[in-house]
Amino acid sequence: MNLKLKIWRQKDANSKGKLHDYQISNVSPDMSFLEMLDVLNEELIAKGEEPVEFDHDCREGICGTCSLQINGEPHGPDRLITTCQLHMRKFNDGDTIYIEPFRAKAFPVVKDLIVDRSAFDRIQQAGGFISVNTSGNTIDANTIPINKHDADNAFDAATCIGCGACVAACKNASAMLFTSAKVSQFAQLPQGKVEATERVMNMVRQMDLEGFGNCTNTGACEIECPKGISLENIARMNREYLSASLKG
Repeated sequence: MNLKLKIWRQKDANSKGKLHDYQISNVSPDMSFLEMLDVLNEELIAKGEEPVEFDHDCREGICGTCSLQINGEPHGPDRLITTCQLHMRKFNDGDTIYIEPFRAKAFPVVKDLIVDRSAFDRIQQAGGFISVNTSGNTIDANTIPINKHDADNAFDAATCIGCGACVAACKNASAMLFTSAKVSQFAQLPQGKVEATERVMNMVRQMDLEGFGNCTNTGACEIECPKGISLENIARMNREYLSASLKG
């Protein structure tokens, strides 16, 4: 395939960026989207030009770092996949593809297609953990009976990889789906109930401090999430937050 790429180039967070046009040819439909960008960068380096900066790590749909806005959609036109799992067969010969970083005030651009998502880290640090007394009378977690429905819900929430697609898909750049997944991950389990009140209050407070917007209730976050995190988690977090507020 021969493609025209319109890629966002930006030197750093304080510089003004813009779209640059690139032509790329002989793209195999079996290539992943990132492999296609690798080929482009090899051509740019061979010409003595600066390659396009983009995030990637595992390339197995697990780490969540390969977050790109492709033709206006987080992770591109496919569903339940990350950018590294998107294949070029989803495009046609002669297509023009727009490639941009995720757009959100809380995700400042580092360079080109790379954004700083450390805001997610700070939300998790605010409450995404449990405190366990390990001094002498530790109880093996596997010996605690847990309802299978609760365990399944907790595991479903724990599949969130923190890629930020939910934020990029939301008109308000809301992090409600991400934060609610981290709250739900512990809210269903006995080990997480001890600090449940403090956790949800701290994580929601940090989410607001980071500059994320409010939930739009449109559901775009669930549609674009590569792991299919359910909106039920937002409802659960709202219930947890209301309960915690009443206790406070």
